[in-house]
Amino acid sequence: MIDLIMKDILGTPAILVGLFAFVGLLVQRKNSGDVVSGTLKTVMGFVILGAGANVLVQSLGQFSSMFDKAFAVDGVIPNNEAIVALAQESFGTETAMIMLFGMIVNIVLARFSPFKYIFLTGHHTMFMACLIAVILSTGGFSGATLIIFGSVILGALMVLSPAMLQPFTRKVTGSDDFAVGHFGSIGYLVASLVGKAVGKGSKSTEEIKVPKSLSFLRDTSVSVSLTMVILFFVVAGVAGPSFVESELSGGQNFMVFAFMQGLTFAAGVYIILAGVRMLLGEIVPAFKGIADKIVPNAKPALDCPAIFPFASNAVIIGFLFSFIAGLVSMLFLPLLGLKVIVPGLVPHFFTGAAAGVFGNATGGRRGAVIGSMANGIMISFLPALLLPVLGSLGFQGTTFGDADFGLVGIVLGNLINLVQSNVLVIASILLILGILFFIGMKSKANEAKEDIDAA
Repeated sequence: MIDLIMKDILGTPAILVGLFAFVGLLVQRKNSGDVVSGTLKTVMGFVILGAGANVLVQSLGQFSSMFDKAFAVDGVIPNNEAIVALAQESFGTETAMIMLFGMIVNIVLARFSPFKYIFLTGHHTMFMACLIAVILSTGGFSGATLIIFGSVILGALMVLSPAMLQPFTRKVTGSDDFAVGHFGSIGYLVASLVGKAVGKGSKSTEEIKVPKSLSFLRDTSVSVSLTMVILFFVVAGVAGPSFVESELSGGQNFMVFAFMQGLTFAAGVYIILAGVRMLLGEIVPAFKGIADKIVPNAKPALDCPAIFPFASNAVIIGFLFSFIAGLVSMLFLPLLGLKVIVPGLVPHFFTGAAAGVFGNATGGRRGAVIGSMANGIMISFLPALLLPVLGSLGFQGTTFGDADFGLVGIVLGNLINLVQSNVLVIASILLILGILFFIGMKSKANEAKEDIDAA
């Protein structure tokens, strides 16, 4: 029963989000029809989003295989799902317990602190719980101490991560209806700040003037299709027809295979955007019940694709330039004595696209380009620096991909190694979290003052 609740129910993002919608609708005393409809549509939206992500992952997997063959790269490929799957055999129970109690800490902090965010990206909650379990276990923590301390760290991250991004999320969406709950937030924050620094006077990516003969490129599906088809053609050509046709396509002509994979990627993006629209259309109104009754003024913190519809051009620009930065970083990692991190298409697409949207919001086209490149550099160097603190998992050929995992793991792992005392480690982490909460409260107070002055 415990495994059913913690692993199968709470560990399934669609069900987790659906439960929040269900509770929100019940608290609002909606009729049974609205409760059933709202709950099922919320779950369906998340399932559609996940289906789109699976289509993307399948297409990107083919691209990665061709890329590895084409450029003969031997290194570590960041993949959150892969590293978590490897860790579950040794750290499965600790991961599930930290995830469950971390969500409870999230709700408590949202209720009693100024940070009114409920983190709804269930799979990222699980990934971060796994990272924390691995780092703490490798550092000598065990039993109740590991679970309690890990839950506090996770719950705090689940409110602090959306909070630090919210001023920029409002700039992206033009409202305060929801937050971004995704552990690539450090990369998005840096992209926003870089955009603010370099983008003065730069026009938005969404204002790019397209000649009438190219007006069809304004259709997101068409522009994504063309971009990815060209990328697949180039990489398939370098990898060679014999490799593609014998190893990947099952004998299908390599150019036809590349063409269809490019379109498959675009179909995945289309599915994701459809899922996001359905999810937001249901979860935001349903969440009002939780906001009004359980956690006053709470905001749902949603997965990063929730912001993609607000700047569709920036999504493509962000992905491409984050990936380019990842390729360039490959040249410098060995020079610094670090393991080569092969650019993973999945982290570069999702976090690079989001970084492009945030960079565009603060710095237009220049912000989107340079901000997403900053993200690409971060998700190349942080995973390389994380490997030594993962213990035996650091030798498995994969690692965590997004920026927050790298930063949290490096700080936590090195702090444990430096202090060499569980009591001092706990005191140090609690002090750091206390300082972050204090800074956040001061920032919120300043925002409130600015709003009053503006009024």
